[in-house]
Amino acid sequence: MTTMSTPVDAQPAEQPSRQAGFAPTRPRIASLDVIRGAVMVLMAIDHVRVYSGVPPGGPTAGVFLTRWVTHFCAPAFVFLAGTAAFLYARRARDPRAVSQFLLTRGIWLILLELTVLRIGWTFNFDYSTYLLAGVIWMIGWCLVLMAVLSRLPLGVVGVIGVAMIGLHDLTDLVPRATFGPVLQSGAGWFWRLLYFGGPIELVTGGPTMAVLYSIVPWVGVMAAGWAFGAVFDLDPARRRRICLMIGTVAVAAFLVLRGFDLYGAPRPWQGAQGVPGWIAFLGTTKYPASLLFLLMTLGPTILLVPLLEQARGPVANALAVFGRVPFFYYLLHIPLIHLLAIGVAAIRSPGALPWLFDDHPMMMAPAPEGYRWSLPLLYAVFAVAVGLLYFPCRWFAGLKALRSDRWLSYL
Repeated sequence: MTTMSTPVDAQPAEQPSRQAGFAPTRPRIASLDVIRGAVMVLMAIDHVRVYSGVPPGGPTAGVFLTRWVTHFCAPAFVFLAGTAAFLYARRARDPRAVSQFLLTRGIWLILLELTVLRIGWTFNFDYSTYLLAGVIWMIGWCLVLMAVLSRLPLGVVGVIGVAMIGLHDLTDLVPRATFGPVLQSGAGWFWRLLYFGGPIELVTGGPTMAVLYSIVPWVGVMAAGWAFGAVFDLDPARRRRICLMIGTVAVAAFLVLRGFDLYGAPRPWQGAQGVPGWIAFLGTTKYPASLLFLLMTLGPTILLVPLLEQARGPVANALAVFGRVPFFYYLLHIPLIHLLAIGVAAIRSPGALPWLFDDHPMMMAPAPEGYRWSLPLLYAVFAVAVGLLYFPCRWFAGLKALRSDRWLSYL
């Protein structure tokens, strides 16, 4: 049986030898593992922040950068999920099986977001008020759509992805007021899911689904990542040149478009009041993700691919462990961080404990007065969480490298 890896963990062709009951040894692309691992580690910073009472950005450098460094996570994760899906498809060689693979994994991720992950975020079972459509939900829907797009020629998929990334901000040229009737109409829920995001009341007086990540432009990011997977069929020297070219062009486009406020963000940075200029310049829009946000994050990510191909040493090795099992890490890190936050609150502010069982990360009440953590405490909890996660992730990465059990493909 061929190993069925999750889309974010697919890799190039397997070597032919195997032992009975075990998966064959597969060559891995070291730079992808290291980048994915770095993404997962950075992601934990922001998820610790959710429970710390520290706001998502602000006019001070420390708070702003604590949030800003985590902006690279979702774009890199989604883009490389597309790349990994392409590498899996190349190995599978059966378009119908690939579509089925993407469809079933996508549905699985959507269900997990609405159940296991929602409980991990909140530690409550009150579904009468709150459902979360977060990053895993979005990746799930992107995989479902990629089940269709994957049947198209590679160049067509790439053009669709790049066009969606580059053109979706054309809506910023339309006055905001014109969208009000659309969002208030009977189809308003569809437009929030597709593009605008925001709260959707599923039933009058019933639960609200908080749409954090809309489908557009993220499915375009995954489609672009799918097309990017073809560069790994090239010889290393040519692959490096292409990655450096794409990454440099993306960064340069960001600097020009943002510097002159030409296109790609709903609001200009020049003339922003109350914040330093460099913070306003880097403060691009993530929800929904603007073109400038994606250029700012994907450009450096692509530049790192050739630079990390020869990465060695303990830090690179540790990051690669997380990068081999990113979804397993994701499933563990939210409840672990939540438990650590409860432990911190029990020691320093027991009165805030009920707040930690609220509807995180989107519909919770403001943090209790005096609860907010210092940045050193936030980073200390982050370091503890990542250190604890290393051991189960190393075990699971070893298990996936040896065995071909079908259930492993769902984690």
